[in-house]
Amino acid sequence: MKLKEHISIFRRAVKMLFELNRSYMLCTIFGCFVSSLIPYIPIWFSAKLIDAIWAGAAAERIAMYAALTVGLTFLLGLLRKLAGVVEDEKYGVLYREQEWNYSKKEMEMEYSGIESRDVALLLERIRIESQTGYNLWYLTMSVRNLIWYTTSILASLSLILSFFLLDAVPAYGKLGLVAGILLNVFCEIYSTTRGEKIKQDFFKTNVHLNLLGNKYSECFSDYSMGMDIRLYAMGERISGSKIETDMKYCADSIKIDIKCGLLSLPGVVLNHLLRFGAYLVLISAAAEGAVSIGSIAKYVACTMLLLEAIAKLAGILQKAAVNNRYLKRYFSYFDIPNNMYQGTLTVEKRLDTEYYVEFRDVSFRYPNTENYALRHINLKFRVGEKLAVVGMNGSGKTTFIKLLCRLYDPTEGEILLNGVNIKKYDYDEYMSIFSVVFQDFQLFAFTVGQNVAAAKEYDEERAARCLARAGFGERLSGLPAGLETWLYKDYEKDGVEISGGEAQKIALARALYKDAPFIVLDEPTAALDPVSEYEVYSKFNELAGEKTAIYISHRLASCRFCDSIAVFDKGSIVQRGSHEVLLADAGGKYSELWNAQAQYYTEQTPACG
Repeated sequence: MKLKEHISIFRRAVKMLFELNRSYMLCTIFGCFVSSLIPYIPIWFSAKLIDAIWAGAAAERIAMYAALTVGLTFLLGLLRKLAGVVEDEKYGVLYREQEWNYSKKEMEMEYSGIESRDVALLLERIRIESQTGYNLWYLTMSVRNLIWYTTSILASLSLILSFFLLDAVPAYGKLGLVAGILLNVFCEIYSTTRGEKIKQDFFKTNVHLNLLGNKYSECFSDYSMGMDIRLYAMGERISGSKIETDMKYCADSIKIDIKCGLLSLPGVVLNHLLRFGAYLVLISAAAEGAVSIGSIAKYVACTMLLLEAIAKLAGILQKAAVNNRYLKRYFSYFDIPNNMYQGTLTVEKRLDTEYYVEFRDVSFRYPNTENYALRHINLKFRVGEKLAVVGMNGSGKTTFIKLLCRLYDPTEGEILLNGVNIKKYDYDEYMSIFSVVFQDFQLFAFTVGQNVAAAKEYDEERAARCLARAGFGERLSGLPAGLETWLYKDYEKDGVEISGGEAQKIALARALYKDAPFIVLDEPTAALDPVSEYEVYSKFNELAGEKTAIYISHRLASCRFCDSIAVFDKGSIVQRGSHEVLLADAGGKYSELWNAQAQYYTEQTPACG
């Protein structure tokens, strides 16, 4: 990266830290500034004190120097402590705000980004890099150290400036000291640059080991995998792979640490030789009486601090430049654009409920894929109609619903609501007209009522009514705290575990609670027992009411109650009509699927609709 880009990234990162928590950053800067000054108080006054004692000054003057040394050091130490208390308190806020940034980005990102494997890997990588100390967390340390060492350099130079004005110190001694400092800085820059390059190559090469190690750890931390791990005795296999991965990473890491240590060795040796040279120059000047005893102590201490600060600052700047590369990747995640057109139109409120949805020559393929999931879909249905979407797995049924709900936009063609392209509607308002129960729906470790309402505050009577309509009423009455019963044990030890069928009923109740004009059920009975499945079928028209209901299923017997059935095959609609009409077409796909499943449809099968 060029210098301009380094500066731009650094400024953006510092700005983000201030936006996350200004108080933390101000306390950090103030605390580091005060901390860096503390060593120079005793250096300055100790020199004065030694010279005063050597010169036989009055006791009052000696006592004043001693008091100023202790008093100012105590005062600055107190200020540093107070700043540190506030800093520690605000650090937790900074961390939570940063975590919230991830969540906010995920909520603002278009759905294609959420499903993208590349985006998921990018997020996982920057999180791992943050955990190892890079990105914003390294930047907080960089800011701290920049303040500390810059202040230390300025303070040291101000105290030893008089040394370079001494006539007793030969020019070659002064030039030698300056040359040694510059050489020390060069060694520090070289060793840091080479060391960081070696580390970067190591981290880049071992990204897969980090990700793999995390995945193995997740196998043990995710309790849902516990049964399979035990029943199939996979514990030893997974733990062995985890240990093997960690050992490989650690072995390579040790080699890198040794290389970096050897690189820094010349700088360490030079630093101590430079200190020794400074001693010789000062002792020589003292022997000629040009430097007081106190000044020797001051110059020696400040020279040591100056050498350390310059070397450290050079290293910090080099590492900050390396961290900028991590920050660039970090910001690349937050800079992922949302290309989903948001629209501005309000969804029309019609009293006659004459709404029409039309798919007009719609084709779609998922990002970074060549094959189309849907091809030339043409379909029009009226709001209030009960539409079934059937077909074999992978025929495009769920993709059809994702497009209808505008989780994705069509690759080709357009989707219309009352003759208007749905892209033109306000995005959030358009999304609000759908209540969807996807096959892979999610419940959260909140209370039952909060899961139904999808909100912290909710109408208890309405939530209970929706649960009863979804077939969960009897189970609800048996829960220890009713609607306030927590699901799962993530947050509450008294949380209850529920079956897949029970979870599906709660998800259905959530769709009913939203009371949106469109209700979409994607395989809604997949986890239900036959009795519960029959209850959902027989009550489907009652549950949907006058709403538009779209029912996705590969069980054809469950779709006979719908007004119309759309048959999907290999991403296209190959038939459409009522159950009777489609079944009468002996050569059609629907009849083929029906006959293939006929063994499940006996005379005892409950009739629905």
